[in-house]
Amino acid sequence: MASHADILDRPERLWGSFWGSVVLHLSVAAAVLLTAWIQARRPHENWGDIHGGGMGSVAVNVVPRIPLPTQSGPVNPVANDTESRAPEPPAKAKPQVKVKALDLDAIPIPSRNAKVSRPSPAAAPPDKWRASQKDLPNQLYSTAGTRVATPDYALAGGGGVGVGTNSPFGNQFGAYADLLRNRVAQYWQTTTIDPRLRTAPQVSVRFTLHRNGSVTGIRITQTSGINALDISAQRAIMDAAPFPQLPPQFPKNEAEIEFVFELKR
Repeated sequence: MASHADILDRPERLWGSFWGSVVLHLSVAAAVLLTAWIQARRPHENWGDIHGGGMGSVAVNVVPRIPLPTQSGPVNPVANDTESRAPEPPAKAKPQVKVKALDLDAIPIPSRNAKVSRPSPAAAPPDKWRASQKDLPNQLYSTAGTRVATPDYALAGGGGVGVGTNSPFGNQFGAYADLLRNRVAQYWQTTTIDPRLRTAPQVSVRFTLHRNGSVTGIRITQTSGINALDISAQRAIMDAAPFPQLPPQFPKNEAEIEFVFELKR
């Protein structure tokens, strides 16, 4: 412990540090002077003349922009956007839709939601007989329908309608004769005949049928003796007209036809 205390009491020598500092500062000062001397001996550039060139003052104007020099040369593909020239993969062909051949024998099945078209009710045939009648000044009419007094009311003509023996059609135009007979039978109504009358003599009605199907000269050639039955037969011919046109092979432009009406209930 005594030896350590003696070390702390010894004076520290500063001469080495002092002379080192003096040498360092002298070296720095010598370097600065040497640099200044070298710069003074080197030639230097003069920017402008101290006298201003003898031109006086120079005006300086403000410009909106300073044009930059254009640079021309090959385009650098790395520094600029260029169009890609890489080959594109071939486009895939779209698959063609195979169309299934239609089965000509197939029967179409309507959809469950398909609208069912209902036939419109058949319109009543025109009453051509009534249109041809003249009203008498002392005749009374009513807007109400006829009173139903028997189940035979509105019964269609019974018995049958046939072409007379003097038919001009023969066997060659039998189908056309049947067409006329069925059409007249459809329009023959016996509502005006006494329902208690079950049978009656035949009525023959003759008329002229033109090629276009029109009818003229309707007349009764054989009466049944019952006025209502005769009128119903004559009215059936008038309501059924016009008829289909005469067959093209028919040799004449008009034909005299006779229909026979027989009432049987």
